[in-house]
Amino acid sequence: MRATVFGAGGFVGQRLSDVLEAQGHAVWRPVKGEPQLLERDLGVVFYCAGLTADYDQRPFDTVEAHASLLSAVVRAGRFERLVYTSSTRLYDGQPVAEADETLPLVFDPTDPRRTYDLSKALGENLTLTRSGGRGAVARLANVFDWAPGSPGFISEWLIRARSERRISLDSSPHVARDYIHLDDVVAGLVALAGAPDPGIVNLASGELVTNRQIAQVFEAAGWQVDFQRDGSPPSPPNASAAKLIGLGVRPTPVREVVRRYLTEELSG
Repeated sequence: MRATVFGAGGFVGQRLSDVLEAQGHAVWRPVKGEPQLLERDLGVVFYCAGLTADYDQRPFDTVEAHASLLSAVVRAGRFERLVYTSSTRLYDGQPVAEADETLPLVFDPTDPRRTYDLSKALGENLTLTRSGGRGAVARLANVFDWAPGSPGFISEWLIRARSERRISLDSSPHVARDYIHLDDVVAGLVALAGAPDPGIVNLASGELVTNRQIAQVFEAAGWQVDFQRDGSPPSPPNASAAKLIGLGVRPTPVREVVRRYLTEELSG
């Protein structure tokens, strides 16, 4: 495979690029403002560029990263396949208990916090309708890892476990999210690149897990976990993982990943 990874310096893009190169693929990691970007053949494009934590403070950069640059790439058309990374966050607020990839999405355009969702949805639309049938969309759930600098709530938790046996968290035990390990996300992206017509695929575990349930895994392995809050916010819809499993990728449940990390890597 000859691949181009946008956002190769980020959390998902860097691991994906490293894995592809380890498998023997030629990977180009363009930097922002690369002058040859729209002039060379890109091969299989993995579009991993985007903003997550600071999207509300940087709305215009969010639109640029999620849709404007993508629009230029799609318009140039110099690629074999385009895999666009979106988010299962697009299901938040939808009035359903479980969401699969066919669910029509509804957003309130007057809500300033919807800039993230709307820009991702526009990126999905360009990928699926303007790429000449060469586009695929990966909606990522909450991705985690324990490598230094990994973002996200569970990642922070796991990193702290290396040096702390008692962990106090600024969250509630009742918060429930779908978590998927970074390695499973990479496997899913590669699978989408090779599938004939995948469309939209949730890269999710298919299971909502509460902080309390994860804390129980920590406690069974010898850690103590305290929560500073006790609220019970509404859970997001459960994102179906059936299509991802149909592509041959079955994500390892978060509690099993955490158990192995604690008992085999830290305690072993």
